[in-house]
Amino acid sequence: MSEHNTENINVEGVHTVATVDNHGASAGEESVAASLGLNGQLFAFQLLNFAIVAVIIWFLILKPLTKTLEERKKLIDESLDKAKEVDSNLQMAELKFQERIDDAKSEASKVVAKAQEEGLVLTEKMKEKAQKEIELVVDQAKRNIKIEKEEMMVGLKEETANLVVAAVEKILEEKLDDKKDADLIKGTISKLGN
Repeated sequence: MSEHNTENINVEGVHTVATVDNHGASAGEESVAASLGLNGQLFAFQLLNFAIVAVIIWFLILKPLTKTLEERKKLIDESLDKAKEVDSNLQMAELKFQERIDDAKSEASKVVAKAQEEGLVLTEKMKEKAQKEIELVVDQAKRNIKIEKEEMMVGLKEETANLVVAAVEKILEEKLDDKKDADLIKGTISKLGN
């Protein structure tokens, strides 16, 4: 050991100091790593192995898994968009359906109102027609009654004239000739007519 020290001293103090510093630094590193139970060379290989495994896991597992998750997310987003579109279409269809129902109700109301109006007009026409028919029947009955009355009056006048002639004949007990008989009947009839 002394030769080693002497040699170092003979060479140059700087070199000796440098050797001591380099050796001291190695000893310091070994002492911290040794105190933790780590081997520097083994630690470097383990770090390299970890990096290689991490890269392999990234490219073989995580990257495809991330890609699959992104595709799944895209598919879910598209499904949600389609669901919103279907919901929107359903709401529009319901609105159109409600509009058609409202239109149908309005149209039905118009048809009912028109039918009621036509019914009232038809009722009025039928009443007018019935009234006219009743008036015609009454007028016809009045004419028939008038004709029958005139016929009865003529018949009554003739019968009355015959009775008057018969009564006068009995009173006079003589028969008038046909000319006097006709004059007497006409005179009696004209008196009865007034």
